[in-house]
Amino acid sequence: MNETLKTLRERRSVRRYRPEQIKPEELEAILDAGTWAPSAMGKQSAVMVVVQDRETIQEMSRLNAEIQGAPGTDPFYGAPTVVVVLAEGANAVPDGSLVMGNLMNAAAAIGLGSCWINRAKEEFETEEGKALLKKWGIEGDYIGVGHCILGYPAEEPRPAAPRKPDYIVYA
Repeated sequence: MNETLKTLRERRSVRRYRPEQIKPEELEAILDAGTWAPSAMGKQSAVMVVVQDRETIQEMSRLNAEIQGAPGTDPFYGAPTVVVVLAEGANAVPDGSLVMGNLMNAAAAIGLGSCWINRAKEEFETEEGKALLKKWGIEGDYIGVGHCILGYPAEEPRPAAPRKPDYIVYA
């Protein structure tokens, strides 16, 4: 089977990470893949913010957990790197979603774990979230599309569930 198709079939969300930081060259490869995601009319409306500072990750995790209604938990599962994907414009969600997909598939292709963490939209609508955007120099009408957590898996992810029989419909 083609290696790309194999990666797409075998990629799984990872929810337990080893504490060590990923290598810079691994991060760069993953981010490069994100920049090549398709975007509506080629406008490249998304931006990726790399967060590896433990204090900032903990702040985002706390905000995210509160929005989720689960304070005191870590929705980022101890991942040492979080790539926040933001986008603007009429196609912000699809454009940012394609970036997220490229990030996760690239991570799987080089042996790293990843997981899409939701609630970025709500997180960056809060005053604390807006303060983070300002701190990062992000201006404009960006919305949070997702958090791509990255790291070395602490355990093997569960195998994939069988695909549902009616996944594909021919018209």
